[in-house]
Amino acid sequence: MSPASSVNFTAGTPETVLATVADEVAAELARAADLPPAERYRALTSLAAANPRCLEAWAGLAESVEDPVERYAFARVGYHRGLDALRAAGWRGSGFVRWAHPSNRGFLRSLEALRSAASDIGEADEEERCAVFLRQLDPEWGSRGHLS
Repeated sequence: MSPASSVNFTAGTPETVLATVADEVAAELARAADLPPAERYRALTSLAAANPRCLEAWAGLAESVEDPVERYAFARVGYHRGLDALRAAGWRGSGFVRWAHPSNRGFLRSLEALRSAASDIGEADEEERCAVFLRQLDPEWGSRGHLS
C-alpha cells in the first residue's frame, strides 16, 4: 500500500482513502476544467489515454458527454479502474469510501455517472445497485450537495 493511500480499521467500519493524483496530472485536470466543452473533452481523452488509472479523467469524460451509452462506457471504465485502485489501497469489498476525501471523488463521480447512465438506458437493476453502493460507501451521499 502506498503511503498516500490508507485504510483505517481502528474506528469500527474501515475507511479507504485513495492516493492523490500526481501534481502534473492535477494541473492538467484543472486546466481541462477551465476549457469549453469540446476542448475539455479532447483534453480529458488525452489525459485518460496518457494516464488510464486517473479516475478523475474517466469521471470527467462521463460527465462531459450527452449520449447515455458513451456516458455509461466512460463511467464503467472509471468504476472498474476505481475498484482496482481501492483494492490496491487495501479495501476488501466493504467499508467507507467517503466524498469528504477529495482523492476518492473520481471513483464516486464515476459510480454516480454509471448510476445516472444506467437509468437513462433503462437498466433499472444497475441503477439501483449503484445507488445502494454509493450509500454504502458514503452514508452521507446526497445529503451535502454531492452529485446524487
